[in-house]
Amino acid sequence: MNQIDLNGKCAVITGGARGIGYAITERLMKSGARCCLWDNDIGALAEAERSLAPLGKVEVTVVDITNPVMVDGAVKGVSLVWGRLDILVNNAGIAGVNKKLWECTYDEWFKVVNLDLVAVYVCCHAVVPLMLKNNYGRIVNIASIAGKEGNPNASHYSAAKAGVIGLTKSLGKELAQTGILVNCVTPAVIQTDILKQCTQQHIDYMLSKIPMGRFGLKEEAAAMVAWLCSADCSFSTGAVFDLSGGRATY
Repeated sequence: MNQIDLNGKCAVITGGARGIGYAITERLMKSGARCCLWDNDIGALAEAERSLAPLGKVEVTVVDITNPVMVDGAVKGVSLVWGRLDILVNNAGIAGVNKKLWECTYDEWFKVVNLDLVAVYVCCHAVVPLMLKNNYGRIVNIASIAGKEGNPNASHYSAAKAGVIGLTKSLGKELAQTGILVNCVTPAVIQTDILKQCTQQHIDYMLSKIPMGRFGLKEEAAAMVAWLCSADCSFSTGAVFDLSGGRATY
């Protein structure tokens, strides 16, 4: 495949130790980027660091991205090591329980919203000032088709991902003349371990909505994100890029 040129670029990928985040990291490294993975799973980070070693050195940092103090510390660490940050991919997220809204406990509901939406704010809040120093940056937020359509029995996830779409549009406008572009991707279901959090009934429902009749591949998501992280993406900001197998209708 033709490689996107990310030589000399420095990237942070949240939730980068597995699934879509790992695939994105692999694609960015093959395109020449230096990558730092933020994750809260020490074991998964160590395994990712080992398996990505043939592509080059990858930095790994244990971070709870819902914790502003930890995120600010991680950004300071990046600044000390690299002196710059060109790319932020806000990928970390959870599906949460499959329940009707009134059946969800407060903890179940806010756990999803805190990681899937609030943490995106926390990471952008910490990273944007560093990008502004260099008048360049690419921020890619992983939202979901659920944020457009609202999946039943997933009000927390749908609401959080709708919030990510709104945040992307707002921040994209705020930074439109700074050299920092902010876009988001709205996948339908991608075949990863996150499906283990969902009931079979919910999985079957989501698959039934995809005209192509299959789930997306994490490599397909990584390919789209890699372009959005590159200088080739130069006139899109605050935009929403579907990766839905034909499910998206707007």
